[in-house]
Amino acid sequence: MNVLAQAEVSRETYWGISSTGFAVFYLLAAITIAVFLYGVYRRFSRYTDGDDDPFARVNDLPARVLGAAKIALSNEKQFNRDLYGGLMHAFIFWGFLTLFIATSILAIDGYVYEPIVQGNFWEGDFYLAYQFMVDAMGLLFVVGIGMAMYRRYWVRNERLWGRHTSSEDDIFIWTLFGLGVGGFLLQGLRIYATGMPEHEVVSFVGYGLGLLFGAIGLPLAGEPGVSTASGLVTAENLHWLSWWSHSLLAFFFIAWIPYAKPFHMLSSFANVVTRDEKAGKRLPNVPADLDATNADSIDDFTWKELLDQDACTKCGRCSSVCPAKASDRPLDPRDVILDLKKYRESLEAGGEEQPIIADGGTSVIDSETMESCMACMACMDACPVEIEHLQSFTRLNRQLTDQGDVSPSMQDVFQNVMQNGNTFGDSPRNRADWADDLEFDLTDAREQEVEYLWYVGDYPSYDERNKRVARSLAAILQEADVSFGILFEDEKTDGNDIRRVGEELLYVELAGHHVETWEDCDFEKIVCTDPHSYNTFKNEYPEVNFDEHADDELMPFDYDEQWNANGEVDVLHWTQAVEELVTDGALELTGTELEYTVTYHDPCHLGRYNDEYDAPRELIEATGCDLQEMPRNRADSFCCGGGGGGLWMDFEEEPKPSEERLREALEDTAAGSAVEKFVVACPMCMTMYEDGRKTGDFEDEIEIVDIAELIVEAIGQEETAGLEVTAD
Repeated sequence: MNVLAQAEVSRETYWGISSTGFAVFYLLAAITIAVFLYGVYRRFSRYTDGDDDPFARVNDLPARVLGAAKIALSNEKQFNRDLYGGLMHAFIFWGFLTLFIATSILAIDGYVYEPIVQGNFWEGDFYLAYQFMVDAMGLLFVVGIGMAMYRRYWVRNERLWGRHTSSEDDIFIWTLFGLGVGGFLLQGLRIYATGMPEHEVVSFVGYGLGLLFGAIGLPLAGEPGVSTASGLVTAENLHWLSWWSHSLLAFFFIAWIPYAKPFHMLSSFANVVTRDEKAGKRLPNVPADLDATNADSIDDFTWKELLDQDACTKCGRCSSVCPAKASDRPLDPRDVILDLKKYRESLEAGGEEQPIIADGGTSVIDSETMESCMACMACMDACPVEIEHLQSFTRLNRQLTDQGDVSPSMQDVFQNVMQNGNTFGDSPRNRADWADDLEFDLTDAREQEVEYLWYVGDYPSYDERNKRVARSLAAILQEADVSFGILFEDEKTDGNDIRRVGEELLYVELAGHHVETWEDCDFEKIVCTDPHSYNTFKNEYPEVNFDEHADDELMPFDYDEQWNANGEVDVLHWTQAVEELVTDGALELTGTELEYTVTYHDPCHLGRYNDEYDAPRELIEATGCDLQEMPRNRADSFCCGGGGGGLWMDFEEEPKPSEERLREALEDTAAGSAVEKFVVACPMCMTMYEDGRKTGDFEDEIEIVDIAELIVEAIGQEETAGLEVTAD
C-alpha cells in the first residue's frame, strides 16, 4: 500500500502497524468473513426445512427489494407511535450504514483503484468530504446508541424487558457503543500523534479529541525525555493498542452477526422484502387433505413464519399496543413469536419435542394465551419489521380446534353455527324479524333484482341493541331511494371470526353457502353492516379454492369456481356506500342539525384491516356533530375486545378493553367529560361498549350510538325506522 505523508490531504491507512501486524490483521479478517458467511448460510438454509408458504413472497423481486429499501432507509415504521425510538433507530441505522459505506470506499481505493489505476481517489476534496461525513454520521451513531442505553438502562422502558431479554441484548448494544467510541478514540490518537495536520480539522470529533490529548500533555514518542525505555505511555503505543482493540471488536461483531441478535440486520430486511401486503386481512387456506396438520410440530410452520421468528428484534412494540396484554390477558405477541423460535432452536440443539400448543402448561404455547388474541392486528401494524403475527396465531388456533381443545363457550358457538347458521343458535326463520317494526317492506334479493345486496349480519339480526342499528340503516337506504334487498333465512354468519379462532372448514362451508346463494341473485354491490363481514367478503372469499372442497360430501355446496377473482363485485361497508350516496346527492342530510359532542372509535376490521378512516368521519361531521378524536385513533385505535372470538369468551381481565377505551374517551380526549356520545360503526363494538359502559360504571356519563343512528336522527326518519323520536 502506498504510504501517504500526513502533510498531504489524505492519510496513511495503516499508520503505526508493522508488516507482521498487517499480515495478522488480514488473516483474522479472512477467518471472520468465513465464520460470518458460514453462519449466514446456516441461518438461511434452515428456512428450507419450513413448509411452503401459500402466498407469493418473491414475485416481482426487484420491486419488492426497492420497496423494502424505502421502508428501511426512511425508518418510517420506527417512527410509528414513537418519535424518540424513531430518532434513536434512525441515528444508529444511518450512522452504521455510513460507516459501512466509508469502510467499503476505503477498501475500493486501496484494493481496486490503487493497484489497477495506479492512483488514489481518497485524497484532496474527496478525502475532506469523506472525513467530515464519517465524523458527522459517526457522532449520530454514538448519540443513537447513547439514547438506546438511556432508554434501556436508565428509564428501563417496560417494553424492552421480558422473559426473552438476555445477555445477548447487552452484548449487542455495548459492542456497538465500543465500536463507535473506539473509532473516535483511535482517530483522535492518530491525529494527535501525527502532529495535528490542519486539514484534519474536518474530522471535528477526532480533531477535538486530539486537542484534548494535547491539553492533558499526553507524551509523544521522540519528544525530549520520552523513549521506549522510559516506560511512559505514549500516544503512539496507545494508538497501537486502540487500533488492535477496535479491529478485534469489529471482527467479533461481524463474526457474531449470524449467531445472535445482530442477525436481525439481515433477517429483518429479508422479512420486509417477503411481506404480504394483505397480511392479516386474508389468512392462508387449509388444504382439503385430511392428513395435513397445522401446528402439530415446528415443521408445520412455513419458511416465512420461521423467518418472522428470526426477524424479531425484541423491541416490544407489538407488546405495548396489544389490548390483550394491556388487559392482563395471558398474551404477549412478542413472547409467542420468540417462544416458537426458542423451541425451534432447542430442537436443533438436540432438545426434546413438546406439544406446540395445549392446555395445562406442558406445551410451548398455552391454549389460554391464544384464546386471548383479539385478532385486532395492532401487533402487526406496530411491528417495524413486518412480522405477520396473525398468520402464526391462526395456525396455533387451528391446531387447538383440531385437538378439540377450544373453550366450551366457543364449542357452543360452533354448534350454533353448524345447526342454525348463526352464532346465537336462534332459528334461521327469525333472521329478518328485526324488520317487523319498519314502516316499509324489505325486498327479497333472492327473488328481485337489486342494486345493493345487503348482508345484515348476526348481531343486527338477533341482538336487540343492534336491531336498532339495522332498522336505522334500512331507513337511510329507503330515504336515499336505492334498491336494496336481503337474503332473509338464506343469510348465515359470515365466518370471519369463526375462522380466526381456528374453525377453518366451518368457515369454508359458510363461504361456499354464501357465494352459491349470491350466484342465484341479481345485484351490483354487496353492502355489509359489520366490518368483519366486509373484510372476509372482500379479502378472503375470493381466495378460497372452492373446487378443492366441492366434491366433499360434508360440504353443502356445489360451487367449484373462484368467486370474485377479478373484483367484478364491489364489496362495501355501509358507511362507504352511504358516503357515496351523500356525495352523489342521493341522500341529503338536511334534517335537524345535531349538536352533540362525540368521539369516534375506529373498528379494527374497517380501519387497520382495510384503511377506511374517512367515510365514517365524513358522515358524522355531515350530521352536524362536533367530532373530537381520542388520542388513539385511526391506525392506532384500541380494540374493543370482541374480535378473534373475544365476544363469546369470558376472561379475567382488568381493565376490560372496552372500559379502558371509554375511560380514554372521557379523560384523554380534548373535550374530556363534555363528550356525550361514543360513536361506533360495528355491531361487535356496540355490544362490547354497551357492556363496558355497565361494568365500568359509565352509564350516566356517555351514550353508545352507531353512526346510522346519528344519521337517521339527522334526517328525521326515526319513525320510518320504527324508533322512538328523540325529544328536542
